[in-house]
Amino acid sequence: MEELLTLRQYIQQKKYDQALKLVAELEEMSKEDKLNKIYSYTVILLIHLIKQKAEKRTTRSWDFSIYNFTKEIKRINKRRKSGGFYANQEELIEILMDAFDTAIRKASLEAFEGKYSPEELLAKIDSDEIQYQALKLIEDE
Repeated sequence: MEELLTLRQYIQQKKYDQALKLVAELEEMSKEDKLNKIYSYTVILLIHLIKQKAEKRTTRSWDFSIYNFTKEIKRINKRRKSGGFYANQEELIEILMDAFDTAIRKASLEAFEGKYSPEELLAKIDSDEIQYQALKLIEDE
């Protein structure tokens, strides 16, 4: 809120260069917030995809989680007024790669009743295939 008051002051004082810099900062802060949320939801999406592939089965709960978190990622990523997306495909791939480490660690606690370490669980799946599947789910309209 403080930033908006500062922006108003800059505009009233005709300090347009400073106002534009502040607008750029606000845009960056907004994008970072969106990307952080996308990351969090991506971790959960990946956990369920990992469990499906590793255990070679699914549950209605996992299916719903995959649906729900895919939908949330799409919703957050979409720019409502200006159109387009906050994260392009390259950024989504980067998020997926970054989130995968956290997801495999969490999935190892849940899959097979926590029987396998993250490394052992990783050996049971194709991580590239799972990340590709997640990307396709996120990008599909």
